[in-house]
Amino acid sequence: MTSTLQPAQATEAVKRPGRWLALSVLVLAVLLVAVDATVLGLATPYISEDLHPSGTQLLWIGDVYSFVIAGLLVSMGSLGDRIGRKRILLGGATAFGALSVLGAYATTPELMILARALLGVAGATLMPATLALIRNIFHDTRERSLAVGVWGATASAGTAVGPIAGGFLLEHFWWGSVFLINLPVMAVLVLVGIRTLPESRNPRPGPWDLSSVLLSLVGMIALVYAVKEAATHGVTGTSLGTGLLGAAALYGFVRRQLTMPVPLLDMRLFRRRGFSGAVLADLLTVLGMSGLVFFLSQYLQLVQGRRPFEAGLAELPAAVGAVAAGLVAGRAARRFSVRTVVSGGLAAVSIALAALTTLGQSTGYPVLGAALLVVGVGAGFSFTVTADVILSSVPKDEAGAASAVSETAYELGAALGIALLGSIVTGVYRGFTGLAGTPAGAHESLGAAVETAADLPPHQAEALLAAARDSFVHGLHLASAAGSAVLLAAAAVSWLLLKNQKLDSAG
Repeated sequence: MTSTLQPAQATEAVKRPGRWLALSVLVLAVLLVAVDATVLGLATPYISEDLHPSGTQLLWIGDVYSFVIAGLLVSMGSLGDRIGRKRILLGGATAFGALSVLGAYATTPELMILARALLGVAGATLMPATLALIRNIFHDTRERSLAVGVWGATASAGTAVGPIAGGFLLEHFWWGSVFLINLPVMAVLVLVGIRTLPESRNPRPGPWDLSSVLLSLVGMIALVYAVKEAATHGVTGTSLGTGLLGAAALYGFVRRQLTMPVPLLDMRLFRRRGFSGAVLADLLTVLGMSGLVFFLSQYLQLVQGRRPFEAGLAELPAAVGAVAAGLVAGRAARRFSVRTVVSGGLAAVSIALAALTTLGQSTGYPVLGAALLVVGVGAGFSFTVTADVILSSVPKDEAGAASAVSETAYELGAALGIALLGSIVTGVYRGFTGLAGTPAGAHESLGAAVETAADLPPHQAEALLAAARDSFVHGLHLASAAGSAVLLAAAAVSWLLLKNQKLDSAG
């Protein structure tokens, strides 16, 4: 009789009342970050027209958020483990909303870059805290898989909500309004989160080592900056020196963690093949996809002439596919295997990116829509399962730091992807041959060319736009091909490193 009752008592113990309501608050934070990232891409042509950034400044506006967030995620995840994940989540959400106002009213490219950098600081507190709280709220492994799937699906849904809501706002208001949509989401998150979220922290946290924080920040930002500069201008003394500085700082960070009694990040986690494989898969996947995502809105609006709201709707299949896949990914990984689901998903994304090398200025939507749907399904399966693997690999007390590693891989991949693949598009575009007397500014970005063409006689404007759009599409082809190769490599790495990896079926 006793043995019959014990499992029931244990099950009740791990199924916290109100856990699904708490999850709804956590996914609002995810939605906040996802909407902010996707809205920016849609607003880029309007920002270019109003603030007149150079091509380099435009890339900085796009990727400085990822630079800063990648440098701070581990530190903020560890800080949440120490001072409380609920506290850092709600504080970060409040700051994120306030800084969105700064971005909305930026009047110069430099101020926009600063706003995006500060948003990265606030954003670094959100994502690790949400995953860590899921790890601590959902102890039942099957429920946790579903919760992670909902978490991932919401992030994907944000990629659809952002462009659609942003497109509507851009057609009726000025571009700064796309930042202000963060405010109502933040307000609901904070007001409801105060009442529903449980506080959790590491009971034996150790000190929050500022030297480690500084080494991590300097190392990540310097390394990504060096890659960006090398991709844009070739290997120079500046890029090489900055890269060596970043590598030295990260080496110092690792050495320091190995000698500290209670490190910011337990480097022994990387000895686990499943953990390392999941992190590396995430990094390569985002790297291969991010350049495409950043420039797709420009293709839809400035090459194909779609209105912002229509461009937002055009990107919907990727989010629909990711949401659907995320909700069933855990079940699929248990039925087949972790490596089959992850590798298969990434191989599908690779094929879809390869298909995008056929896009032209007048390509019909069915080709693009089908490719985006496949991208969404493949990425939804992969990201959901790797997040589950990472969370289940660590004790719940270290969930914040482990989640931060996952998110660091994601943000680092995004920064590197925009730097490398984005630089391919920008480099190819700048080389287009225009009519004699074409202003040099038209070569900075496609948005600048469209703006320049508006002041030219019709036949000259048509010739300029044809040459600029053709060059932009050619750059997009090369970036898609490079992304496809990276995703194929990610599929192979996942197949090797996730061998025999299983999701816990207990519960």
